[in-house]
Amino acid sequence: MNKFWVLQEPEGADAAHREAKWNHSDLRYERIRGPIEGGTHLSGVKASIQRRMRILPALCEAFGSSQRETQDLNSRLTLLESTLTRRTWNCSFQRTYRIPILFSINTYAKLGGKGSLRRARNLTLLFTAALLCSLFSATSLSTAALAQSAAQQEDLLSDAKSLFQQNKFSEADRAVRQYLKDQPDSADGHFLLGHILFREIQAHAMLEAQFQSQAHGPMRSARTMGSNPSPTPDLTAAQEMAKASLAEFTAGARFHDPSADDLKTVALDYVLLVDYPDADKWLAKMLEWAPNDSDGWYYLGRTKYNENRFAEAISAFQKCLKLDPQNVKAEDNLGLSFAGLGRHEEATAAYKQAITWQAQLLAKNPGPYIDLGSLLIDENRPQDAVPVLLQAVEIAPRDSRTHELLGKAYTRTEEFPKAQVELEKAIELSPQIPNLHCMLAPVYRKQGLAEKAKAEYDRCAALTGTHSTPETPRQ
Repeated sequence: MNKFWVLQEPEGADAAHREAKWNHSDLRYERIRGPIEGGTHLSGVKASIQRRMRILPALCEAFGSSQRETQDLNSRLTLLESTLTRRTWNCSFQRTYRIPILFSINTYAKLGGKGSLRRARNLTLLFTAALLCSLFSATSLSTAALAQSAAQQEDLLSDAKSLFQQNKFSEADRAVRQYLKDQPDSADGHFLLGHILFREIQAHAMLEAQFQSQAHGPMRSARTMGSNPSPTPDLTAAQEMAKASLAEFTAGARFHDPSADDLKTVALDYVLLVDYPDADKWLAKMLEWAPNDSDGWYYLGRTKYNENRFAEAISAFQKCLKLDPQNVKAEDNLGLSFAGLGRHEEATAAYKQAITWQAQLLAKNPGPYIDLGSLLIDENRPQDAVPVLLQAVEIAPRDSRTHELLGKAYTRTEEFPKAQVELEKAIELSPQIPNLHCMLAPVYRKQGLAEKAKAEYDRCAALTGTHSTPETPRQ
């Protein structure tokens, strides 16, 4: 590996000595370590520059350098001479175009005689010029390559972000992983991959199912994002991806503090892992940083509800509604929280308010209809529940929960054929839910269908032995 050194003059050298009496046996060479400042040292180097500038064109031509390279190097030498005139020079590669200008290698040590010394001096000039020309070309290419590589890396991260914003999660996943191979210490890259993994498991739909499956209190139905949600992935696979998402946020946090949005996704990963205390903690933290995030308050309310902390859930949903008036999901969940405290009148008012807010919308949320219908059944008012639940079925015909509750209402009003139709539809949509088979069996028996009733009782018993969830999940 070449070692670059800078020429220095002997101590006490004067102008005459510098111009006419160069004694190479007195010269010293020191490795570049930092700024070079002041004294006769600078004038000696400046004189050396001027001599090289005079012979530079011919030397570069002899060594095959292009005219542009010669002109560029001459310009750099001129710039350096001007810099030296100001008596300061920073020799950092990064601050001198990444090329080692004015470094020579000690090629004439231990040469004897005036002729030898002259030849050595000429050889030094030739070698130095050649070295400068070749280094300029090579390092210019190296600098350009490094700059191009850095730009390509940034483009790759930008592409990943763009794909993520377009909901092209698989493509975004590949792009950011490729970026992280070369930039493993990029907090932005790790945080982005954490968000992508969360979204890749259809996280929003999964969140609703997870909130529902763990819901406590008198009402266990959950709010959906729309009337025709996509099927949710297997919970176990979703939880593994949630763990991978958390690992990326942990990796990124080693290099940079996460943002409020990052913490929100971290909290929702914990929801998928059924770790509501940690979800609660990180949602509370992100809301300290972003108190006007209405979604943050909504999810904090859902988390509090699942922890049976209904009063705190009410407070969170009310803050969400203050920031986002007429938020149907928040108003519906506010009703659930009131119901959790046994405040049925306030719950009913909240459900009806949510229904009113979406009366003119083409795409309605079935949640308020389902929850109001369920409350009316619990209050032994099945006849009032039927018209509400019929609207829910119209909005979400493939939601097994709507058919289950409507079948239950018809059973209470002793309209068994109608109850049979609704419960059979519910089983068609969710065949592994034991509670549905347990509800359908007595409906068959009431109509004298003994064999069908027995088959449903047997199916109910078999599923109850392998499943612990008594309610039908709303997707």
